[in-house]
Amino acid sequence: MKNYIIYILLFSMGIFVSCKKEEEKPKVIYETTQKPTANIVVDTTKVLVADLPIHMEGTNFLLFPISDLNFSKRMNYGSSNRNNSISYTISNYGEYEITGFLNNIKFKEVGKDTLYSLTDKPVIIQSATYLKDHAVKNKQQLMVYVLEDMDTNKDAKLDESDIKALYISAIDGKNFTKLSTDFQELLDWKYLEATNSIFFRTVEDTNKNGEMDSNDKVFYSKVNLLDKEWKVENYNPTE
Repeated sequence: MKNYIIYILLFSMGIFVSCKKEEEKPKVIYETTQKPTANIVVDTTKVLVADLPIHMEGTNFLLFPISDLNFSKRMNYGSSNRNNSISYTISNYGEYEITGFLNNIKFKEVGKDTLYSLTDKPVIIQSATYLKDHAVKNKQQLMVYVLEDMDTNKDAKLDESDIKALYISAIDGKNFTKLSTDFQELLDWKYLEATNSIFFRTVEDTNKNGEMDSNDKVFYSKVNLLDKEWKVENYNPTE
């Protein structure tokens, strides 16, 4: 009986230690004034793979999702493309949206040979959405991206533990532009056809405790997509 009690205590302590190790990392760390992308360690040994091309209906471009096998292990899309328990499926596509943990997206115009990247900077793209309704109405083909682009928690890598940002580009990947503000985490975004605009919300760690919580400030922003330059305007419906 005594040995049984000792075993239970040791088991409980093990669970407690394990839970502490798995505590969520802070979103932002403020110990340095260096640029948050400066200390990212690029793993030159990682194996990059691409999914088969994706064609958005009504466009003249093919999109090739690019990722490494470490991120593809997280994807659970039930693909049969497996070898030694490694999934070679790195993205999912449905309803004009690509999702995954992508290092980049490459673009190719139909009928041409040139293949080029969305960006040459370190990013982790979680979603890329084609604004189909906007394209039909305004003959303007655009992509919207949710991604991580800054090592805000200073762990020398980009992943979903860093702050999410909102970007936009043309359907060919050009004019890749950041809409959200540095160090403000994207909460959500929406395209409204009636206004030809994107509306989005972000939150900033205004109390500087490293976490995004209820004590921080929420910002409301919008962008008119028909403007010659995509200018972010702030508004506040709570005032």
